Amino acid sequence: MKIIMTEVIQLDKESKEIKKSRFYKVGMGFLIISLLTWIIPVAAPFTPFSTAVKAGVITGAIVFAEVMFWAGALLVGKEVAAKYKGYLNPKNWRKEKG
Repeated sequence: MKIIMTEVIQLDKESKEIKKSRFYKVGMGFLIISLLTWIIPVAAPFTPFSTAVKAGVITGAIVFAEVMFWAGALLVGKEVAAKYKGYLNPKNWRKEKG
């Protein structure tokens, strides 16, 4: 009976690791999508659409990017999200490592 219980516990631990891995991958995907979505507000002013459409697209893209970032941050954890956000901060680009 003890052998069966330990096998069940081991299977349960393995399934939690797999689920954590999936959440992490989905969260990183959300973070990448968030980063790529920031291209839209930069490119939108150069499109031939009206100003009202451009403003709507830019606003929608910014809101979508932020929602994706925070959803990804929840899935990967706050340490990874803070590290990712630190890489994107221009103040940190010229700092020397070490």
